Amino acid sequence: MYLYSFIHSYISIFTFIFLSQMLALAKSEMALVNKLPLSSFSSSNTKSINPVNPKPIFCSLHFKTSSFSSSSSPFTEKHSLERYQRDQWIYNNLQQQKPAEPTSCSVSEDNEDSIRQDDIELQLPELKKLLDVLREKRESKCFGDGREDKCGPGDVYLVGTGPGDPELLTLKAMRVMQKADLLLYDRLVSNDVLDLVSQNARLLYVGKTAGYHSRTQEEIHELLLSFAEAGATVVRLKGGDPLVFGRGGEEMDFLQQQGIQVKVIPGITAASGIAAELGIPLTHRGVANSVRFLTGHSRKGGTDPLFVAENAADPDSTLVVYMGLSTLPSLALKLMHRGLPPNTPAAAIERGTTPQQRVVFAELKDLSDKISSADLISPTLIVIGKVVSLSPFWPYTSKEAPCMAEAK
Repeated sequence: MYLYSFIHSYISIFTFIFLSQMLALAKSEMALVNKLPLSSFSSSNTKSINPVNPKPIFCSLHFKTSSFSSSSSPFTEKHSLERYQRDQWIYNNLQQQKPAEPTSCSVSEDNEDSIRQDDIELQLPELKKLLDVLREKRESKCFGDGREDKCGPGDVYLVGTGPGDPELLTLKAMRVMQKADLLLYDRLVSNDVLDLVSQNARLLYVGKTAGYHSRTQEEIHELLLSFAEAGATVVRLKGGDPLVFGRGGEEMDFLQQQGIQVKVIPGITAASGIAAELGIPLTHRGVANSVRFLTGHSRKGGTDPLFVAENAADPDSTLVVYMGLSTLPSLALKLMHRGLPPNTPAAAIERGTTPQQRVVFAELKDLSDKISSADLISPTLIVIGKVVSLSPFWPYTSKEAPCMAEAK
């Protein structure tokens, strides 16, 4: 604390670069705090970070000027300006001095884990304040009304928000979003959906992307548990459906073991929503009698998909691959090796159902090359099967090359 006072007294001399130096020093003080569940935090056992001259706040949060675009993505990217504007309540301890925005800010992304830890440390003071407020609110209801039913934990809702188009959101999801105290949201919950959240609710980004997890899955579990135990109505927002490659089952299992009631509100999974957008029937009599959802994730970030069953190469079935952009070359070779015809129709859809949607149609043998030529990025859904040729946007015939199509 003496060091903090010394730095603060010379705040007019030092520039904002000392914020990162201060955070490095603060890490040693916060080491014990980070090992404890969030539910154990109190003003008596933690030290809040009092950063030196937080001007400019965006540099302190590891922004780069390339992150400032508001139109490049319909989703929340890891260091986007939209994310910090949406979650600005969590950085109130930095904003009290109303710093000016930077004209430039270039920060290396070589050490993403250090960036993540710094960000979490900056969030801790406001998270603790919100927990205290919610606990006091619950206690006043409990003892004020004399009703024991108001003394228990709050509810947790796992809510699917669909593939991106806000008009695909269910009425039930909308109702729960409007009554939440705190919403923990993932990267693939679209900005348009987040705009529908109640102004009285608190939003907190817990998204993951390749090479950067703003929160680990265990930390997300602890956040859900801590705020539920404080009596809050907590909503966990997930893109698509929470129980289809969304790790919703893990969160539900963890919370139920802790005695927390969990309610699941399904969403339109990407396979259904995006296929419908392109007019692709996932099943069709005489063409495809089944559909299989497959994760394209590899183990430890490699280029080989985790598992491809022999029956995944069934020509009378439709295969939908989630998160398979990096592993598609290997996956396609395995499918063809196991008997799927190389000329099987296929489609890759980037940012499906959003205004930024882009689509590549191709035969399976050419799909990887066409995706590379189009420079598709995550999130991209891949649909493989004869039903793809039933789409009104399907341009490929035996005498035509596969092509890029704008479906919107």
